[in-house]
Amino acid sequence: MAKFPWRDFLQKTAAIAIPVALQNLLMTTGSMIDTMMIASLGQLSVAAVGLCAQFSSLMFSGYWGFVGGGMLFFSQYYGARDDEGIHRSFGLTLLCMLVVGLSFGLFGTLFPAQVMDLYTDKAAIAAIGEKYLRIVALSYPLNVIAMAASSLLRSTGRVRIPLYAGITQVVVNCFLNYCLIGGHLGFPALGVEGAAVATLISSVVNVTVVYLLAWRSGHGYLTAFSRHFRFSGHGSFVRQYFMKCFPIICNELLIGIGNMVINVVLGRQSENAIAAIAVFRTLEGLVIGFFAGFSNAASVLVGKEVGAGHPETAYQRAIRMVYLCMGCIGCVGLALVALHTPILTAMGLSGESLQIGYGLLLIYTVASVIRMGNWTHNDTFRSAGDATWGTVLEILFMYGMVLPLVTSIGLLLHAPFFLVFACCYMDEPVRFIFMQVHLWHGTWIRPVTEEGRAAMPAFRVDHPESARRWRREKEA
Repeated sequence: MAKFPWRDFLQKTAAIAIPVALQNLLMTTGSMIDTMMIASLGQLSVAAVGLCAQFSSLMFSGYWGFVGGGMLFFSQYYGARDDEGIHRSFGLTLLCMLVVGLSFGLFGTLFPAQVMDLYTDKAAIAAIGEKYLRIVALSYPLNVIAMAASSLLRSTGRVRIPLYAGITQVVVNCFLNYCLIGGHLGFPALGVEGAAVATLISSVVNVTVVYLLAWRSGHGYLTAFSRHFRFSGHGSFVRQYFMKCFPIICNELLIGIGNMVINVVLGRQSENAIAAIAVFRTLEGLVIGFFAGFSNAASVLVGKEVGAGHPETAYQRAIRMVYLCMGCIGCVGLALVALHTPILTAMGLSGESLQIGYGLLLIYTVASVIRMGNWTHNDTFRSAGDATWGTVLEILFMYGMVLPLVTSIGLLLHAPFFLVFACCYMDEPVRFIFMQVHLWHGTWIRPVTEEGRAAMPAFRVDHPESARRWRREKEA
């Protein structure tokens, strides 16, 4: 076997991962600054906004299945130079995502009290959260459009456009937070409602900048609106799209519901614990943001090679991407632990809540390495055409292990808070073993393009396990 081209691999990984990681880190930094500014209003406000973010996360789970499925098609069609395939898959992805974003936006705007009652039984926290959610939910459809556009841009090699739009969004959001939360530069002091208005306006700016830069750079995929919704006569494509997306959608929805149940359990803890969780979720977003750059790189680099008919290259890249991602996440987690005191203090925690936040970071630093390895596995499998394996494992372990543990010891046994939190990650090491076995077998490479399918017989000669599974499926 030829020597693996590490230099070329790392250069291509960095070209995709670094801009995406920077964009996500910018967004998380913006969230951190939001939390630091809201901290001046007290820990109850920090906790309330943090719980509203959990509702946003549930929406994220609702549409992320379409992002994962869409990137599968974007990257493989881009590798095969199939422009019409890219246009159709983006139009269908955007349409499905908008349904989710509009639904959550309407529910959050019209029924914020019901949402807050679901996440906490603390009346003071719920009252603050209602004011924030009623406004910020209006930004959900805009966030969905920006996410769909960014996914297409990343899959087609234009990773800098979402980065520049993200920088603009963070700057606008921070400036408006300064003006509207405390009432500076002649603006009214609106408190948490001011933070929500700032988020809404910055979301408008983000979408505008994404499309403006795409148009100015001559990106023919994103701005060709008339070509996005030509589904007539392509029923087989629509069926294939939903067949590939369906496992991912089920995965994200069911995991999102599972995480909602976990957040409901955590939302029944003490007010100090709720405030610590709110800050932790923001820092967790920092870790995930850094990781997401590598995950996107895995999806694009692997999916593109599969679609272009180079399955062996995709296989070799995927194996190395998993370990590279795990190492990077470990470094980020250790940095957060080392700097926990100034970070947590700046974000409004003190006394008992500060100690709780430190404990959460210690637990997460250990769990995140394996967890993000599992996540990279799953994104890699999806981009190569196998959306089922990781989905089935994640759902089985969530509902067969994690939820029973968390709900029983958290709500029934009233176990110590740290034990409840640690149980949220009990499934990760076991799933990692199954993911590794599946990765090495190579049975996850399932092209959707003609070029990719034509190259599979030669790949199966070098990977007998992949050939055996293919024969079993043909016989079935």
